[in-house]
Amino acid sequence: MLGYQDYLDLSQSPHAEERGQAARIAARAYLDHDGPADEHAALYAAVLSFLDDTSVKVRAALAYELLHSDYAPRPVMFALAQDDPIIATAIVQYSPVLREVDLNVLVKAGDEAVLLSIAGRASLSPRLIAELLAKHCRAVDLRLIESNGELLSESSMLELCDRWADDAEMRGALLRHVDLPAAGRYLLTEQVAEDLAASRYVKGAIQPVRLARLMRDLVDDATTYIGDDIADKSAYAYIEALVESGRLTPRLLIQSYLVGRHMFFSSCLAQLAKMPAHKASSILAKGSRRGMFALFMKCGFEAPLSNLMCRLVTVGRAHDLAVDQAARHFVVSQLITALIDEHDGDLPDVLVPLFAYLNEMNVTLARNAARGVMATFCDRAPQEARLAVTRLRGEALALPAA
Repeated sequence: MLGYQDYLDLSQSPHAEERGQAARIAARAYLDHDGPADEHAALYAAVLSFLDDTSVKVRAALAYELLHSDYAPRPVMFALAQDDPIIATAIVQYSPVLREVDLNVLVKAGDEAVLLSIAGRASLSPRLIAELLAKHCRAVDLRLIESNGELLSESSMLELCDRWADDAEMRGALLRHVDLPAAGRYLLTEQVAEDLAASRYVKGAIQPVRLARLMRDLVDDATTYIGDDIADKSAYAYIEALVESGRLTPRLLIQSYLVGRHMFFSSCLAQLAKMPAHKASSILAKGSRRGMFALFMKCGFEAPLSNLMCRLVTVGRAHDLAVDQAARHFVVSQLITALIDEHDGDLPDVLVPLFAYLNEMNVTLARNAARGVMATFCDRAPQEARLAVTRLRGEALALPAA
């Protein structure tokens, strides 16, 4: 208990610490009051009087006492939200009595510190999120992603991906988000590949043509992986984005089937042919060659390309391409042989880039399959052969002068 005169002495003290103590007493009394309305009004007037105190310490003490209360007077909290940044940032982030209209006003007029605090609130409306995103502030966007990523809509996430694709830290924050739309994940992955290929270290270590091919294959692999790992509704939007941007190429479809991502493969064909996904899957799994050819033609492929796709599915059906590298090598070899035999060296234009791609893949698959073979052979070789290899290592290799 504290007498009124003692409270009056504290509130009129020349020392900010004592006036701050009085502000906390008035605020606590207001929040805990359960008596006549006139007493409550008097306590409210006492709380209001501390808003005019010249010391930030006093106003901070008042804010501290009212900060988390559901019964704090909203006008007082709105006034404190426009006070010194050390006070305002805490109020706008934690006060439960501030309404959306208050926060919208503060977003329009607030500086970066206030915007960051609003972005860190436990709950934000779509409208308020849109207002914060409209500020195009990197720090605020990062805070939204890290603190309220689950509240961001798909369109907002895609907007952030497009806005910050070239920023490594922002890319990392977005890619860590489990609900990042597939189209955004693809966009960021593509940018990562571009930045990696452009780095001085990578360019100096890998020959340009090989580097371009390597990055192309890595992006293709990431594209089909993302597409094979998402739900039907998201997959439709993702494939539609790939089609509209011209990224859904025959090479990408062949790659997806060869690495065993058949769900993505069939979803793409269903969308291109404008038929249910389960029907396209059924044709690919059990349909006749004629049925598959009709499906590929309905997708808009030319006859030579449709024939190649039919052969790909026919040969690949019997193998688990998702895990069997040797099977992939076998399928690619069969496709190359068939193209050579069928066209006798005169490939249609639509098949020329695919023939080159299959040959490149054939070499890669053969190299992967050959890894470890020499080591296994040496482990099983007789002791005499091992000694001969050891002696050979010490010999100088004579080369003709340049």
